[in-house]
Amino acid sequence: MALYGHEINEETTLLEANLSWICKLNKGDFIGRDALAKQKETGIRRRLVGFEVTERGVARDDQEVVIGDQRVGKVTSGSPAPYLKKNIGMAYVPTERANEGEEIQIDVRGKLVGARIVKTPFYKREK
Repeated sequence: MALYGHEINEETTLLEANLSWICKLNKGDFIGRDALAKQKETGIRRRLVGFEVTERGVARDDQEVVIGDQRVGKVTSGSPAPYLKKNIGMAYVPTERANEGEEIQIDVRGKLVGARIVKTPFYKREK
């Protein structure tokens, strides 16, 4: 779930946060419609992704995401997930690196901790 102040804020668009399903650009005029339409046409530069930590450590908000030797994004939320028996989180990364299975690292208090981008939602209840 996207949380205002973490995953979404006044500088984040629905397209970047993978929330385009809640907004129909062809359903009439609204504030911000033109900006969203332009962004949809030109493409987004960053995307919200889910990740699971693959090493010992817990990612927390505002920690940096590292790919290779570049700091490319920020964690928006992170926490242990007891039911899933792993540590998970969400972060913004460049669109070209927002692929499921992409290996990333999180700077946890000066130590780089391994993580992997995964499909969200993290858990889906069986019907």
